[in-house]
Amino acid sequence: MNLILLHEKDEIGQGRVRLQGRRLKHVLTVHRATIGDELRVGKINGLIGTGKVIGLDEQELVMDIQLDRQPPEPLPITLLLALPRPKMLKRILQSVSSLGVKKIFLINSYRVDKSFWGSPLLQPETLNEHLILGLEQACDTVLPDIHLRPRFKPFVEDDLAEICNGTRGYVAHPNVEMTCPCGVNQPVTLAIGPEGGFIPYEVEMLQAHGLTPVSLGERILRVETAVPVILSRLTP
Repeated sequence: MNLILLHEKDEIGQGRVRLQGRRLKHVLTVHRATIGDELRVGKINGLIGTGKVIGLDEQELVMDIQLDRQPPEPLPITLLLALPRPKMLKRILQSVSSLGVKKIFLINSYRVDKSFWGSPLLQPETLNEHLILGLEQACDTVLPDIHLRPRFKPFVEDDLAEICNGTRGYVAHPNVEMTCPCGVNQPVTLAIGPEGGFIPYEVEMLQAHGLTPVSLGERILRVETAVPVILSRLTP
């Protein structure tokens, strides 16, 4: 935890917060803070600054905070991700949140197991828990927006044109001639399929609605590896 994220419920007065639970445990066991120490803090969807420890024991941490800096610039990439299995999704959410992606669509695909859509992980509170872990790692405060789209064809036909408007669109797909570009200097809409990739029908639909198939080369990567690789490659 490189940044302690603060919520409105933490506030106990003007410029003062009280923390308990996971964040308190981290301060005690990792930071090993004492009274008078300063810690890096940030408010969810707000500014970053410092918190001076004025009270600390096994039950609670009290800090006076001063927030005066903007969070890092967001990554100008909208991610369309075929819903992976839950364990992999946890890791991917933390990774893309750390990298600065702020808009994520979890979409369906022929190769997505129907049971994945019933996972408790897709509850908003649980999704946010993993996004927050990524923000804490990257010293960011802006929580990404996640949208669930369990029907592929209606999503592509009804939503994709608006999502792609003003962006360059790509769909990651093996065995295509065009190599994924590097350092794209404009907003991007990026679709990444499930293990095994999108089926041809899905690639054709995405392509017909403005997404160009691109490849990372001969190697076939796992989704959790491909996501940060492609995001890093596209980043200017």
